[in-house]
Amino acid sequence: MQVIKRVNVGQRLSDMAIYNGVAYLAGQVPDDVTQDIAGQTAQVLNTIDKLLAEAGSNKSRILLAQIYVANMKEFDGMNKAWDAWVAEGNAPPRATIEARLANADFKVEIVVTAAV
Repeated sequence: MQVIKRVNVGQRLSDMAIYNGVAYLAGQVPDDVTQDIAGQTAQVLNTIDKLLAEAGSNKSRILLAQIYVANMKEFDGMNKAWDAWVAEGNAPPRATIEARLANADFKVEIVVTAAV
């Protein structure tokens, strides 16, 4: 039986689980909620970069991205940060959903699954 590696394990969740060559990230949210959606998205993407590096992966190996935005009127601002970050020629399959997030000050939350 293969081992499941969990990263940043808390009482309620882990930031990431790695199993069978795949990294599964929990929804990542911004630390500084005073930023606009582009700033919050850039923060989240930076966190994703760090977690993927810890798993031995990177953004070019993302298999699926799920993006939750609190207000679709801010979709273009989120895409501005995403487009500046996404690996050229490796844009992953992606869904963007409007949702009420756990903290009213969060403008974005992103979940990714990536090959290791």
